[in-house]
Amino acid sequence: MLASLNISRIGLRSINDNFTNRYLFKRPRITAEVEVLADALCKNTTLTSLDIGNNNLGTEGEKALADALCKNSTLTSLNLYWNNLGSFGGEALANALCMNSTLTSLNLSDNYLRSEGGKALADALCKNSTLKDLNLQANNLGSEGRKALADALCKNSTLKDLNLQANNLGSEGGKALADALCKNSTLKDLNLNSNCIGSEGGNALAYAICKNSTRTSLDLQNNNIGSEGGEALADAVCMNSTLTSLNIRDNELGPEGVKVLADAFCRKSTLTSLNIIYGSEGKKALGDALYKDFFGFY
Repeated sequence: MLASLNISRIGLRSINDNFTNRYLFKRPRITAEVEVLADALCKNTTLTSLDIGNNNLGTEGEKALADALCKNSTLTSLNLYWNNLGSFGGEALANALCMNSTLTSLNLSDNYLRSEGGKALADALCKNSTLKDLNLQANNLGSEGRKALADALCKNSTLKDLNLQANNLGSEGGKALADALCKNSTLKDLNLNSNCIGSEGGNALAYAICKNSTRTSLDLQNNNIGSEGGEALADAVCMNSTLTSLNIRDNELGPEGVKVLADAFCRKSTLTSLNIIYGSEGKKALGDALYKDFFGFY
């Protein structure tokens, strides 16, 4: 029996053309084809993974799928990246998440969800108890969306992996998420790559790392954290006992910031992956730290 279906990029026009042409020809073609798929999801009892990314589903198409998710009881993984869902599509999916009890992984990257979609999904996270992996990369969530998501993380107890890359969260967003991380005890992997967090946001996240004992992976690449934020993160890494992977490259750390992070990497027993490359000076600082660690010069 079919358990996994990938129809990303190839388009939904190939699905059940005879049915579409005969019964649904008066409706917009893409919506009609999504309705065929949605109807199948309502009846199917074996499919667990569905990838329909890059199909330009739009709001109406997503509404049909969201309705199907309320009825489907087997699907665990759904990939809807780059489908032009918009805020209304995000809201429809959020409503479905409040009712669905099987979905564990959801990819909504590059869908222009904006603040309204972000707030709706944040509200759903407060009610949903099964979702473990959520990708919201590049959705322009805005200040209201980021605040709502931070509040949701204080309440949610099932999410393990959250991708918020490229959402322009800013310094305030970084600080709001840092506060949430001090209270959340289940999230393990957090991607904040390319969010203009700055040194203040970096300092706040460093404090959260000191307080949190569940985080294992943190991606802060390209956030203009600076040397001050880098030094704060280095101190946090030395105090944290669970973090194993930290990506902090492209952050204007400067030679001194790279040096203290490299030293922290060598002193820290749990950190197994550190990405801090900063030109030739950064490579030299990391090399010197590894040399000292190897020969026991600390």
